[in-house]
Amino acid sequence: MSKSIHIHEDISKASTLPGWFYREATAFEQVKEKVFSKIWHYAADEADLGASGSVFPLTILPGVLDEPLVFTKNTDGQLHCLSNVCTHRGKVLVENACNAGQLRCGYHGRCFHLDGHFKSMPMFDGVENFPTEKDDLTKIAFAKWAGMLFTALQPSVAWEEMIRPMQERLSWLPLDTLEFVPDASKDYLVKANWALYCDNYLEGFHIPFVHPALNQVLDFKNYHTEIFPFCNLQVGVADEGEPHFSPPENSPDYGKKIYAYYWWVFPNLMFNFYPWGLSLNVVEPQNHQLTKVRFRSYRFKNQPFDWAQNQLDQTEIEDESVVESVQQGIQSRFYDSGRYSVKMEKGVHHFHLLLSKFFNGKSDFS
Repeated sequence: MSKSIHIHEDISKASTLPGWFYREATAFEQVKEKVFSKIWHYAADEADLGASGSVFPLTILPGVLDEPLVFTKNTDGQLHCLSNVCTHRGKVLVENACNAGQLRCGYHGRCFHLDGHFKSMPMFDGVENFPTEKDDLTKIAFAKWAGMLFTALQPSVAWEEMIRPMQERLSWLPLDTLEFVPDASKDYLVKANWALYCDNYLEGFHIPFVHPALNQVLDFKNYHTEIFPFCNLQVGVADEGEPHFSPPENSPDYGKKIYAYYWWVFPNLMFNFYPWGLSLNVVEPQNHQLTKVRFRSYRFKNQPFDWAQNQLDQTEIEDESVVESVQQGIQSRFYDSGRYSVKMEKGVHHFHLLLSKFFNGKSDFS
């Protein structure tokens, strides 16, 4: 039987997600279609596609959604995101990134233009009412931002609407100069439900207890969270002598020494901006009790980056330890749900509210 989630809009009266949401595989099965098929996913960097004629295949949430897609770049440089499944018999069209003048199925030779339109098919003489639009490849929504590509299978909200507060708040940063740093990028496997990882990220409450090194560089008394429709922001103010942003006069943060902007975009994208650049954390569920977290580091042009000095690996290991402990604890038959700290857990409450709306079927926000 399908369950529903009820989160009170008033944080002072609300209780957290019920324990069964994190524990039960059946709840995770509902999340696949009700949440992850309707939200935006990090797909690739624009740099992953080369010149005109580039073809770049990918799978959205392997093992969960398992949706084969392909980015193509026309001869005029126009970008397309398409279903990577042949409309004849369903074979995956493109197995590896390459340069090509067309998409050709290796099963029966059906061909498509790089914009997804049907081109040709051998041995189909005599087939009535052929071809039709059904023989074209489905076009998939995608967006470009800060040199990155994002895609959504059935988006409930436009990408621009999701990230508008972040875009406006950080308009003074040279986002167009971000460069990927492969040596400072890695994946982590966390033995916990994906939502527990997000819960942990969305509050600074635990910093003094879990992250001693991070706590030393932050002015914790001024740490705070701001809520927006589909994203939220945690502002980390730097302690004396620590690296920091100096926002311009037209910024609401003017006069503050900002150690980091921690932006979360519903439900699983984390954009962590530091003076050196961006740490993008992509939270990818593997099943209801295993999560892959992809750390992708981008630095502003000509900005030095020191992985060890920036403590990203240390902080992640500390987070993993506590999240995995929570995963173990919520298996208890005595745990149901908790309450929120009005001051420190506004971000978690916001996440749970949005999650409950999607989970309960209210996911058309257009």
